[in-house]
Amino acid sequence: MHYKALDPSKVYLITGAAGFIGYFLSRKLLEQGCTVIGLDNLNDYYDVKLKNTRLELLKQHENFNFIKVDISEKSTITNIFKEYKPNIVVNLAAQAGVRYSIENPDVYIQSNVIGFYNILEACREFPVEHLVYASSSSVYGANKKVPFEETDFVDHPVSLYASTKKTNELMAHTYSHLYKIPATGLRFFTVYGPMGRPDMAYFGFADKYFAGEPIKIFNNGDFENDLYRDFTFIDDIVTGIERLLGKPPAESAPHKVFNIGNSSPEKLMTFIETLERALSKALDKEVLFNKVYEPIKPGDVPATYASTELLEKAIGFRPKTSIEDGLQRFADWYVEYYKIGK
Repeated sequence: MHYKALDPSKVYLITGAAGFIGYFLSRKLLEQGCTVIGLDNLNDYYDVKLKNTRLELLKQHENFNFIKVDISEKSTITNIFKEYKPNIVVNLAAQAGVRYSIENPDVYIQSNVIGFYNILEACREFPVEHLVYASSSSVYGANKKVPFEETDFVDHPVSLYASTKKTNELMAHTYSHLYKIPATGLRFFTVYGPMGRPDMAYFGFADKYFAGEPIKIFNNGDFENDLYRDFTFIDDIVTGIERLLGKPPAESAPHKVFNIGNSSPEKLMTFIETLERALSKALDKEVLFNKVYEPIKPGDVPATYASTELLEKAIGFRPKTSIEDGLQRFADWYVEYYKIGK
């Protein structure tokens, strides 16, 4: 499988650089000698301290330039492109979270739609070799056919967050068609690992355990017909993105969308039990969550996982981290970072 190695002579602009995926991707590029311009507005959707921890680690690299900015600030974004002339842009900045989009819709339109429009406009004015941007598995809505494939009909999103991500894909296609901007959208499934997002379920389970609170499991306690989910370790995701950076689409409208996930779903209860064992090992004592079983929530589907055949054909992407290894690395980091038992 042929894919270009990273070119240290190029300038990589990464939005959402203090975020979970943004941090690990920036670190990988910096370790290979690339110049990275990192943008982030450091909003307080989740613990800013964690974002600052990631940022401080990135700032240890001399070829990292950080600019605190919201991508919805068009003139500032234009000036950054004008000054740094990035060759490759990775847009990971977005307001995340499905449920929060019901409480605070304004911020989703501002960041995910207007912000992305500003990035596209900047790529038009200062042409780039490749724009890679974050879409989401949430665009599949309540689709019942699994695994989810890129050719599936995705015009029935069930959250505003999903609508903004589908909008991103349409906007990127239009700009690719009109201005020949090579663009690749990535539909992320559940990404997990150390320094991850505290609003994700696995992180929340650990938080609740150490706070002495029960965890809610929305499967009615039905272990035979449990929910299946696609969990992908952060290192595998970064490897996939890294391989894609030097492989822009070459079609007449140079725009492609890929699923980036695991394609081998795990039962939710298997994932939870693996996390219990990982925390037990990290603490050297038995950890058992206090579990409360509730009915499946409206809109939740029994199984969500990705077909990753297209990405495998394009770049040889196949995740290789088991949930045992991945959750152990998360548990070890969590216990160390929060100084538990110290």
